[in-house]
Amino acid sequence: MKKILLTYIMTAAMILSAAGSAYAQKDYVPTKENLEARAAFEDMRFGVFIHWGIYSMFAQGEWYLNNGINAQEYAKAAGGFYPASFDAREWVRAIKASGAKYITLTSRHHDGFSIFDTAVSEYDIMDATPFKRDIIAELAQACHEEGIALHFYYSLLDWTREDYPVGRTGLKTGRKGDAQDYETYRQFMKDQLTELLTKYGKIGAIWFDGHWDHDSDAVPFDWRYDDIYSHIHDIDHSCLIGNNHHITPIEGEDFQMFERDLPGENTTGWADDQTVSTLPLEMCQTMNGMWGYKVADQNYKSVNDLVQLLVKAASKGSNLLMNVGPQPDGKLPEAAVERLAGMGKWMGIYGDSVYGTDATGLPEQEWGVTTRKGNVLYLHVFDSSSGKVSIPLTDYNPTTGKKPKKLKIKSVTAMNGGSALTWQYGKDGVLNVTLPPAATAPDYVVEVRF
Repeated sequence: MKKILLTYIMTAAMILSAAGSAYAQKDYVPTKENLEARAAFEDMRFGVFIHWGIYSMFAQGEWYLNNGINAQEYAKAAGGFYPASFDAREWVRAIKASGAKYITLTSRHHDGFSIFDTAVSEYDIMDATPFKRDIIAELAQACHEEGIALHFYYSLLDWTREDYPVGRTGLKTGRKGDAQDYETYRQFMKDQLTELLTKYGKIGAIWFDGHWDHDSDAVPFDWRYDDIYSHIHDIDHSCLIGNNHHITPIEGEDFQMFERDLPGENTTGWADDQTVSTLPLEMCQTMNGMWGYKVADQNYKSVNDLVQLLVKAASKGSNLLMNVGPQPDGKLPEAAVERLAGMGKWMGIYGDSVYGTDATGLPEQEWGVTTRKGNVLYLHVFDSSSGKVSIPLTDYNPTTGKKPKKLKIKSVTAMNGGSALTWQYGKDGVLNVTLPPAATAPDYVVEVRF
């Protein structure tokens, strides 16, 4: 555990977003178990996101119902949902082989279909499909057996239920809109969250999405996060809560996520109202272009690109949650499995430079980025074409991150074999390391020990 738990206690009263502070879990003080879970979550650094539901059958991505499709007609697809090739252990073993430490699964997406056995709706895997197998139960068992943590994505919005207060999406699904009642809808969500947290063993986190559906309301919408968050924390003190609301975290949340962006960046425009907090961080990204399976989307990122994204996330003190969209038959796409295996091969050699590391505070360099663990500074070299790396260490302390009085370097070695490298440490505080000709992509890692 990299951060002292006391630090979390001192920063529990984080700066609140003006948009969400009124509805936060008031006076939230995380328990010892929760703080320990936060620290463990940070150490994991790599997880796999899974978007899968009946939308996969249309092979057009997870937002297909939003494209002017009638919800009642869309729901008929559940009658043909029979993923005969689904094998939870096969999923988990492929993901474990990648080096990922946790899985975040869409338990219920915006289309309202629940991929688990729920007693409060018949629009679920057991009642609405001929498959009649609880996907989450099987996945939970496999995760627990393989030592992989399980988290649940849960949508706050619903394009099918009549009691959900209509927002800015899902406006053409055929809902009448005359039965909107957030009190009943919120109770429905709480009942489902109770099931998810009590039926499937230890669950590491709840990953909320959909807040932005009401970000344009004339009168700010009260999601009653105080009620929802306290409900979760009452059931399981250690369960982490995150919300993809694109604003600075509010009280009751235990980690902060960034959608398609590294912390502190804003290439999407979604982080205009989001500052980087002191909470554990996570950025999520797609392996290709879509979250859910899309038959035309074969634009998969290379193993090199995925490894470098993982390392860049770690360099900012963030986890990477990398998405895979399973096929309608329940198989993970072959291209995704190949890339998971490639990432696992790299992690098998260099994983110590990612797991349990902290951000250094050093900016990205022309040649790559840095991570640290204790008295070891890792130089992640993406571009070795110059044959050397230079890094200013005048403002770096390997243990505190504060400006040091004096740095003494004990050794500079290649991580993949431990061979000593030629280096010079000038009076100007700049470390220069000569790279061997064998330094190659996706990431040549240099260990600097102090």
